[in-house]
Amino acid sequence: MSSPAAPSPADRPSLVALFRAFAVVSLSGFGGALPWARLMIVERKRWMSAEEFNEAFALSQFLPGPNVINFSVVFGARFGGAPGAAVALAGLLGPPLAIVMVLAILYARFGGVETLSRILAGVTAAAVGLLIAVVAKMAAPLFLSRWNSGPVIAILAFIGVAIMQWPLPIVFAVLAPVSVGFAWFKR
Repeated sequence: MSSPAAPSPADRPSLVALFRAFAVVSLSGFGGALPWARLMIVERKRWMSAEEFNEAFALSQFLPGPNVINFSVVFGARFGGAPGAAVALAGLLGPPLAIVMVLAILYARFGGVETLSRILAGVTAAAVGLLIAVVAKMAAPLFLSRWNSGPVIAILAFIGVAIMQWPLPIVFAVLAPVSVGFAWFKR
């Protein structure tokens, strides 16, 4: 995995832009913010290439905690150091926190209504569709580039977790050294 070059000062978003971008991501990301983070960062703002996004996201998956939260910190730190990490995290968490607090109060009062249950089932289906779409977009650079270990590792991880139903930490423990080995011999 090559380390991406540091962005030039002209390419760096301001702290306000970081906050706004992650606030928009968090307010758009019903059921999962990752598709919206990729759309904002790679396709709209062009702050990262698809490959850089995948590398930063891969790093965030190995850190403890939710992936998109880790990603906001990794991304914010890359563009603004510690203040950038804090601002991106605040943009990601602040708006939904306020909304969730209000919704929790409303759900406590109206949670037994049948229509609400049906609405939540529809939202769940939409979230699954968004997740499938972002996986396809993230996988495209791996499968379309010259042969590399990415597709092999992805397929092995899928087999281990989805088919064999092995615990995720075991799959990571096995595939991380395999991935490092592929990268070592490829260089």
